[in-house]
Amino acid sequence: MEYTRLGRTGLKVSRLCLGTMNFGPFTEEGDAHQLMDVAQEQGINFFDTANVYGWGENRGRTEEILGSWFAKGGGRREKTVLATKVYGDMGSWPNEGRLSALNIRRAVDASLRRLQTDHIDLYQMHHVDRDTPWDEIWQAMEVLVAQGKIIYVGSSNFAGWHIAQAQERAKARNFLGLTSEQSLYNLLERSVELEVLPAAEHYGLGVIPWSPLHGGLLGGVLRKEREGVRRAGGRALEGLAKHRGQLEAFEDFAAELGHEPGDIALAWLLTRPAVTAPIVGPRTLDQLHAALRALEVTLDQKSLERLDEIFPGHRTAPEDYAW
Repeated sequence: MEYTRLGRTGLKVSRLCLGTMNFGPFTEEGDAHQLMDVAQEQGINFFDTANVYGWGENRGRTEEILGSWFAKGGGRREKTVLATKVYGDMGSWPNEGRLSALNIRRAVDASLRRLQTDHIDLYQMHHVDRDTPWDEIWQAMEVLVAQGKIIYVGSSNFAGWHIAQAQERAKARNFLGLTSEQSLYNLLERSVELEVLPAAEHYGLGVIPWSPLHGGLLGGVLRKEREGVRRAGGRALEGLAKHRGQLEAFEDFAAELGHEPGDIALAWLLTRPAVTAPIVGPRTLDQLHAALRALEVTLDQKSLERLDEIFPGHRTAPEDYAW
């Protein structure tokens, strides 16, 4: 396993991050524990979750599954860089969501109880809160750092402007501010290259891409469709119709390189500026092992140029808007 620093910090994390969103809704607790054991055995030390995972009436369930795994001991918690998130509504009463100082205080304590740990390594804002002043947010985070309940602060789904706002206010308070940004980023969805990646690079944030296979569309969906292994539905079906030509070219190119399409998609993300670790969210051990294969793929400049031809990006960002 390769490790890299998270943004401008001294914290070392694995080049793949284990996403746990499926734990509870799709992966039973025992299977989830096995997945985490195998991930750690393979050197993955970076685990990502959120207080709302489990969803609906089961919000918080995913954190509970991680907590019961940590409770087994054996160095599981000590070997894990633990990331969770705050913002989503955890109930129907006022102040049970968003980023008020009150909710941040209550939410972190609830997460710590569910996770059965005394601190969170990376506490991420799941979304920007346009109604809460940055000074209020940073004051709340500063208190949590001083109390030892969190170590680093990250963001998720922020625009480049939000990152700039956050960092400038943190700087004015002599606070470290954001250390990471978790964004939707993959070969099919490259809009973060316009503003988010340049902002992350400028302010020293590590980028943690979510949905690296774009809901499975970059995982060989056309071949699976032909083989009768998988039929796309809902949003995936719409995406398949829209991008079929690109996906055909991509899967043909992956075959030419002798790799699975999903391996190429993950390996490509690992070449991107500011990217620390794509989030892989396996439901099964087979899916975990498939994600690990991407670490063995090397893409030369010619291959990267071909992928840019198939999936055009924004290589002149953030000046794309200018002439």
